Amino acid sequence: MLGFLGTACAACALAGAAWPAAAQDGAAVAEARDGAAAFDFEIGRWRTVVKRLRKPLSGSSDWVEYEGTSVVHAFLGGRANLVELSIAGPAGRIEGVALRLYHPGTGEWSIHYAGAADGELTPALTGRFENGRGEFLGDDTLGDRPIRVRFVITQPSRDTARFEQAFSGDGGKTWEVNWVAVDTRLEPSR
Repeated sequence: MLGFLGTACAACALAGAAWPAAAQDGAAVAEARDGAAAFDFEIGRWRTVVKRLRKPLSGSSDWVEYEGTSVVHAFLGGRANLVELSIAGPAGRIEGVALRLYHPGTGEWSIHYAGAADGELTPALTGRFENGRGEFLGDDTLGDRPIRVRFVITQPSRDTARFEQAFSGDGGKTWEVNWVAVDTRLEPSR
């Protein structure tokens, strides 16, 4: 199968090279307009400060803090990216990756997360950016309990990004924020 994928990718690359330049320029403009470039601002290395609610949807207000780095790598011309998260604090260490994929048919992105502690890939959150705010929703479980998950991404300034995760145990009628991360760029912005 790897041989087939390699052959298919080579064929795709050759087909792309055969496109007229005007068609490629038009495709780039359409992608920028429809959301394919929504995560371009985040490519690079960031200092990450996280506050996490220790026991979400339990009535607890016990927050813990972490600090570390996030490194965001672009793939497929920016239509996919991988975030490497490595943070630590008094409550321990969190390491994981988030895979974000652009879906050109819908103009939406999906976000999948896998933590190093269990190696499991979460169900996808899907959504898009509108007016500088990305909102992504999906279904998951907390223990055995079905929940809705909302993830919001904003960029308060050119060199900062803010991420907020909330859970809902009642199908999205009410939300409890349980994760707030603020990233500050460690490399100069492009």
